[in-house]
Amino acid sequence: MKQRVLLVNKFYYRRGGDCVYLLNLEEMLRSRGHEVAVFAMDYPENSPSEWSQYFAPEITFQGGALQKIKAVGRTLGIGDINAAFTSVLDKFKPDVVHLNNIHSYLSPQIARIARRRGIKVVWTLHDYKLICPSYSCRCHGEICERCFTDKSQVVRQRCMKGSLGASLIAWLEAKKWDTPTLSAAVDSFICPSEFMAEKMAQGGFPKGKIVPLNNFIAPEMWEKCSSTPVDTDRNDYYCYVGRLSEEKGVETLLKTASRLPYRLKIAGGGPLAEELKKRYVGCANIEFLGHLDGDGVNRLLAAARFSVVPSEWYENNPFSVIESHCAGTPVVGANIGGIPELIDNTDGITFMSRDTESLEGAIKEAWNMTWDYENISRKALARFSPEQHYITLHKIYGTGSAL
Repeated sequence: MKQRVLLVNKFYYRRGGDCVYLLNLEEMLRSRGHEVAVFAMDYPENSPSEWSQYFAPEITFQGGALQKIKAVGRTLGIGDINAAFTSVLDKFKPDVVHLNNIHSYLSPQIARIARRRGIKVVWTLHDYKLICPSYSCRCHGEICERCFTDKSQVVRQRCMKGSLGASLIAWLEAKKWDTPTLSAAVDSFICPSEFMAEKMAQGGFPKGKIVPLNNFIAPEMWEKCSSTPVDTDRNDYYCYVGRLSEEKGVETLLKTASRLPYRLKIAGGGPLAEELKKRYVGCANIEFLGHLDGDGVNRLLAAARFSVVPSEWYENNPFSVIESHCAGTPVVGANIGGIPELIDNTDGITFMSRDTESLEGAIKEAWNMTWDYENISRKALARFSPEQHYITLHKIYGTGSAL
């Protein structure tokens, strides 16, 4: 009999990579005969769900004093989160609780509640929150691992947007949900990259509970890529798909691209969008496309010579690389975080993160390279298929180990 799986994430709509993974996972599990329920925070933009009546009440850190106190209490597992999660457990009676991005707007308290009932708890990690209170292993624009051994550094360095108050809250949350507490409440921590698995072990989590498992592409995208011939006659452009923010390295890319004769198409939005558009308005070879839906991204990637992932933080297992490869498109990727383990000399080129000269050389090399687009797609579709992901995940659900 297939396990009944309760999927948990703080939001339930296509907001970021964690949400995309959750929605794709829900679809995949249902298609394989599992009963699936969802638990999230009640939020206006959430997708419809038959389980929304059980969602945790919305909180915000932006309101008045009472709202902020309630929000801080939520992060520490105090208040209505306990009753809300208990209600969905009572109603659905899951065999497995599969956590995703739950900090701040939900709480690790839910792992402890499930564990006390003897329910298997699996947690897919989408960022470094468990070892870095500010999520990103970045401090003032630089890579930082000081909090791996001393969580008080988040306060001393004011890592949360330079705010003492926000940094104090992050420290309190880290102290409340420390490594021994979380390790006792969770059966398996799924790390989408080998790099993240190594960092989790470095941060003190038991190696026996850490399971590397790559992300997978959406079932409908996998079907489409598998059934559509790969376009080997590529257009004369390369592209970037992702958030326009500092840690993504898009400024480094644009600075480099402005010196080159090749056409670059930028798809995505974010805090730097308007500033970058104004700064590079005079560059005829750079085009800003704004936000594209899934089909638009796939069309952009499928016709590009290659894509660029110029990140300047510890990327985990970026969908931008996976989706590009599934479309048969090679990737010029920064050698940081989990990116290098996704790229070999048949499907891309790596360069030194934050180094414009290294990036320029990689772009020139990729532009003049003869790529086997069909082989890139074939290899990626096998590696990142929903079926391959499910086989390993089902073992984790059953035993707590992928072995």
